[in-house]
Amino acid sequence: MNASTFALSRELPRVSAMPTGRLFGAYLTEAKYESIRALRAPAFAIPFLLLPIVLYVLIGVFLIGSMSNGDTKIAVTMFVNFATFGVMGPGMFGFGMFVATEREQGLLTLKRALPMPPTAYLLAKMLMTMLFATIVMGTLIAAALAVGHLRVTAGQFLLIALIEILGSLAFCSIGFFIGTRASGKSAPAFVNLAYLPMMHLGGLFYPLPKSAQPIEFLSPAFYLAKLGLHILHAPSLDEISFGAASPSSHVGVMVCAAVLVGVTLLFGGLALRRFQRLA
Repeated sequence: MNASTFALSRELPRVSAMPTGRLFGAYLTEAKYESIRALRAPAFAIPFLLLPIVLYVLIGVFLIGSMSNGDTKIAVTMFVNFATFGVMGPGMFGFGMFVATEREQGLLTLKRALPMPPTAYLLAKMLMTMLFATIVMGTLIAAALAVGHLRVTAGQFLLIALIEILGSLAFCSIGFFIGTRASGKSAPAFVNLAYLPMMHLGGLFYPLPKSAQPIEFLSPAFYLAKLGLHILHAPSLDEISFGAASPSSHVGVMVCAAVLVGVTLLFGGLALRRFQRLA
């Protein structure tokens, strides 16, 4: 019996690797339909695509702009801060809620049984997040050009858009970490428990009191906004309110980039380790 089994096993055809063209097509197809699904979900698409532009125009342009007495630095600061706010949500909620729900519904088991690359599932969600971030940046730049009164060159707009889009991956990793551990029902609550403090403690909408400014360093949103402000040579709200003595004024470009990369690798690695066990 051993001999016949051995002979039979030798007659089985070899499974060849997927050609590069089909592999790329599989990634592209998964990303396409993941993006279409997210865009067709009103509860997900409407808040994350419309809320940043509405709040930026109402608060960042009209409200803050009317109190700035023509100070163009404040206009640039508010643009960067609202851009950071806009790219946070799709990554955290897109990974946090979708992964948790799909894990409970058994979709990860189904995906594993399909003839598709194992990493296509995660890459599709990353590209979906970056697509949402691109749309957000496009609408914010259009509003800034129309009513924002920004003195920013086209090259600077493109650079800040690229930084914000890539920076959204840090929030993807945090959402992914939550999605691999929370249930489908509790995931929105846990994502909000991380999202809201990071947004407010990052100093995006108002300057924190001097006694609370060290808390800013715990928020990845602070580092992404600070990186954008460095690129556009604009001060943070803390620096505008309290001057150069603010602790945030000593945070440099390399520190901000290193923290964002570290957050992405740390939470992404922990989430991937858990995800491999679940899938």
